[in-house]
Amino acid sequence: MLNSIKIGLWLFFVFALAVVYKVSLPSGWIFLTTLSPERPLIQEDVIKQSRSIIFVETTDRLEPPHLVSCAVESASRTYRDRPVLFFMKGLKNNTLLDSNSSYPAFSLLSAMENVHIHPFQMDSLFQETPLLPWYRKVDPKQERYWTHVSSDACRIAFIWKYGGIYLDTDVISMRPIPVANFLAASASQSSSNGIFGFPRHHWFLWGCMEDFVRNYRGAIWGYQGPSLMTRRLKLLCNLTNFQGVEDHHCHDISFLHPHRFYPIPYPAWKQYYEVWKTIPVFNNSYAVHLWNYMNQQRKTVVAGSNTLAENLYKAYCPTTYKVLIQGTEGSGQMQQNKTDSSKRS
Repeated sequence: MLNSIKIGLWLFFVFALAVVYKVSLPSGWIFLTTLSPERPLIQEDVIKQSRSIIFVETTDRLEPPHLVSCAVESASRTYRDRPVLFFMKGLKNNTLLDSNSSYPAFSLLSAMENVHIHPFQMDSLFQETPLLPWYRKVDPKQERYWTHVSSDACRIAFIWKYGGIYLDTDVISMRPIPVANFLAASASQSSSNGIFGFPRHHWFLWGCMEDFVRNYRGAIWGYQGPSLMTRRLKLLCNLTNFQGVEDHHCHDISFLHPHRFYPIPYPAWKQYYEVWKTIPVFNNSYAVHLWNYMNQQRKTVVAGSNTLAENLYKAYCPTTYKVLIQGTEGSGQMQQNKTDSSKRS
């Protein structure tokens, strides 16, 4: 009886400490609990369903740019009944973030019901995959395209382990993708690796990881990414040119027409930041890829510009548009007004 009382008092004490700690945090702070190696990043029932929409940030950046926020928000709205998982390498266990001031995009995404933001470590992610020996051997400082190569590896590993759909962080979702096993064609006979979907432990992804390591050429841009997906698919399928907007099918994999995600091809990427006489509706597309890697000129979305990109933001990520585009413009204008006022006085 005495032992039971002691245990009860101890549990009450621990609970009270937790409540006091939570209350003592400043308003608007986000606390990421410790994830031990034994504790899975995602609940087991979610893993088994292979229904997640997955985004990955492999740099140490903590504040998502507005295009990343738009990509995640649009997926959250398009796939309302599915978990949207955003894995960020820069997050650490027990990270405190002032979400109301320093990290507006982080706060915006954290407030969405089906969006879950998780830290991750590559060493843990690559456990029990062919990628682990490669990762422990490679020297990131000697890699010309390390950010891209490591991202190529992570996205395959995440879908292999958890299943679902991987999306690049410059992909704006518009309508649900109706197939489960698919690769996205960027052109006839060329696959991208910026959008793909498979159930967990699918054999195609294991083959991709083995090829990634066996034929590693990190100094060639894209060789570990779209070139990898393309050569693996060509080993299985006789790829021919697309006719109309029909998708191709081979084994249990759908090879989706370029118009599904790339209605504007990469040489014409600037069209997203131009004003169109008639805004296209992209009826044959499930999402649009904005080719952010090509955007070396740092073209951006500006409130009131009426560019195609601005109209996409308004339609598919309105909260991001309001908070990060209109809000930023407003803040900048307010600051300018204050400066002008001080000069006049």
